[in-house]
Amino acid sequence: MGKKVSPRSRRPDSLNFDASSRLKEYQFRWTEMVQNGDPSLGRRVSGGDYNLDSVVFNQGVKNDTVKSCKGVYAGKRDIWWLHRHIRSIIVTFVLVCFLFLLDAVMFSIFDSAILQDSLAPRKSIVTEKKTAYYDQEESPVKMYHRLLHLASISLAERDSEPRTSKFWKETYPQASLWKPCSNQRIFPGKPRNSTGFILISANGGLNQQRVAVCNGVAVASLLNATLVIPNFLYSNVWKDPSQFSDIYQEENFLNVLKDDVNIVKELPPDLKSIDLGEIGSLITDADLSKEATPHEYIKNVLPLLKRNGVVHFLGFGNRLGFDPMPFDLQRLRCKCNFHALKFVPRIQKVGSLLIKRIRKYNSARSVLDKQLLGDFISDIPSKEHNTIGSPSNYLAMHLRFEIDMVAYSMCEFGGGENERRELQAYREEHFPLVIKRLKKMKPLSPQELRKMGRCPLTPEEAALVLAGLGFKRGTYIYLAGSQIYGGRTRMRPLTSLYPNMVTKEDILSPAELAPFRNFSSQLAALDFIACAGADVFAMTDSGSQLSSLVSGFRTYYGNGNAPILRPSKKRLAEILQENSSIGWSTFENRIGKMIEEGQRVHARALGRSIYRQPRCKECMCTYQ
Repeated sequence: MGKKVSPRSRRPDSLNFDASSRLKEYQFRWTEMVQNGDPSLGRRVSGGDYNLDSVVFNQGVKNDTVKSCKGVYAGKRDIWWLHRHIRSIIVTFVLVCFLFLLDAVMFSIFDSAILQDSLAPRKSIVTEKKTAYYDQEESPVKMYHRLLHLASISLAERDSEPRTSKFWKETYPQASLWKPCSNQRIFPGKPRNSTGFILISANGGLNQQRVAVCNGVAVASLLNATLVIPNFLYSNVWKDPSQFSDIYQEENFLNVLKDDVNIVKELPPDLKSIDLGEIGSLITDADLSKEATPHEYIKNVLPLLKRNGVVHFLGFGNRLGFDPMPFDLQRLRCKCNFHALKFVPRIQKVGSLLIKRIRKYNSARSVLDKQLLGDFISDIPSKEHNTIGSPSNYLAMHLRFEIDMVAYSMCEFGGGENERRELQAYREEHFPLVIKRLKKMKPLSPQELRKMGRCPLTPEEAALVLAGLGFKRGTYIYLAGSQIYGGRTRMRPLTSLYPNMVTKEDILSPAELAPFRNFSSQLAALDFIACAGADVFAMTDSGSQLSSLVSGFRTYYGNGNAPILRPSKKRLAEILQENSSIGWSTFENRIGKMIEEGQRVHARALGRSIYRQPRCKECMCTYQ
């Protein structure tokens, strides 16, 4: 077989003509098409005219006739092209007109907006700086990109596994051996003759004031004095006018402690008009040592009390130490904190709604529930709970990452120069004494502070700890705390790994929250209930008063079934330093060991708070 020839390479016999004549005509047509501006030029040159010429030559038409016919054909061709493209031309014209009209409208709108903006009052410099800062942080601040990626992969794999984290349960069974026993009667009991009256005006928020109340009970017993139910100072920070009876049940407080210390609701009329400052009976925090000993009170306060019949402690923040302390006074403090201070019914009622809605279960599941909520939670499940859905376990977390905590720490949290400027401005406004003190000494670098464990945990670090402990992506998390520094942007690494995160504002309706709106201490009481009643409680800062008191309450009433997660900030910083190289299984192992060490069961160490660590013979008893 011979080689096939392309159909276009074969020429019919009838097309034998003079090549020079053909070339001249082709050149003429090329010139004509260029002059006429024919948009289909390229298409015809590639073969369309070749077929037309073939027909003409097959009919034996002479060259001059062909030229005249081609002129007529060119005119017809222009009319044909116009008819063919008339719709496209009209559409293009309409579109251009529309674009001009749209441009005119948009210009008038933006011009008006610019004019209004120029007439509007300017924001303060502080507001402008803050807005600019948050605008720049549209993408989340991440300090540990690689570990977050590994955590995300791990959580995705765990979703298909039936097993759950072992940290839903207490690590050490010895925890169940400790039982509450500080409500037993204390001997020798209250004195018959009082040395005078003790007034206390407690500062701080809910938890600082709670500690001040119980310390005041112990001091009144120590000095054989009569305690007037404490007054709560109004704070420009907390902005809460709540008093004792707005938060705690007065009658329960008086009844529980009636055999141990003399307590009255107010001063006798003859003492109300006395200027306590003028007679030297006003005692501020500057007049007492921090965590003062019983001896200091007997030496410095008792003489004033006997002379004037009344003393007034103003502030009273952490003004009574824990050791050395007589056994009966230590037990009295525990009795006050764990038995005498019960939230008022309206707080218990709304707190019970929180617990029931989070758990999808409407009856008590432990002694903790009854101690927190009283009669607002039933011992017996009602028939209605089956319609709510299957009971849910939940983890409560107190994320202490407000701007005051962040600024005071002097640490850096990955926000760059904008973050440094904003935190410095906050320090200069709110912590001038800190700034003054730092000028007199060489401050530690942010890196050194982090290595020493002095930096509060970020939401990102909290998320990595939970992931390292094996908590699944679907874990229901209740978040306690105030405004998180950086807002949603800073929270995104946490919420992306654990999307089932809620606050009291998510669970309760606006009408249910309305009575507490302007009372931060009462709102904090709701957080206290939700955290103390959780299946697991995770703290991010062991120095927090809320975290300390919640963990103590869970230890006291938890019966060994109320696990607490206490990350060591120093240990965690060491682990996170290896962000770029550590394997995920190694990370999980080290995080787990860190938490397990914090859960070891042991008696309260010397000098430690009995409110946070009540496992001691004064507060709890052990049963083998």
